[in-house]
Amino acid sequence: MKKHWYHYLWLWSLFYFGMGFFNILFAWLGLISFALPLIMAIGYGNKLFCNRYCDRGQTLRALGQLGLSRRRDMPGWMKSKAFRYGFMVFFFAMFGSVVYTTWLVYSGIESLQQMVSLLWTFHFPWEWAYSGAVSPWAAQFAFGLYSLMLTSEVIALGTMLLFRPRSWCVYCPMGTLTQLICQHKMRQG
Repeated sequence: MKKHWYHYLWLWSLFYFGMGFFNILFAWLGLISFALPLIMAIGYGNKLFCNRYCDRGQTLRALGQLGLSRRRDMPGWMKSKAFRYGFMVFFFAMFGSVVYTTWLVYSGIESLQQMVSLLWTFHFPWEWAYSGAVSPWAAQFAFGLYSLMLTSEVIALGTMLLFRPRSWCVYCPMGTLTQLICQHKMRQG
């Protein structure tokens, strides 16, 4: 298979998680992963970002090519609309929680929590990654976004290990949302 430049976008994931480990403010770059699929779906009416340019999808593809995937079919319930839409709602509720916590820190109601949460359950101190160079609310958003991105990466890797390499893409919240946008654009078409 011929390698294209976008096959190396897995490097962006490596950069993102690596830099966020050392300086949490790099977590703000995760907004690119939220914005680009939406911009492309709204602008072009397709899922080109998901199918070709998604760094996570390229990471899963590359790891699958290394033989790290069992290459089994996912259970039907994971492919169902109910699961995909439910996971999307849950994921965006968790993003809303990140925004709400950021607002609480901004308004002085809460203090900065220098930790990363994995799978919304396990909390790890992460104070080395914040130097105090920016407002606490900006750092709080970064800690929350990094937690969300790391959690979804762990879920994606787990799904890749158990099933086909890009199984995550079937129920990815951004993929589900862009699919809804594309379907809406086609009906309007």
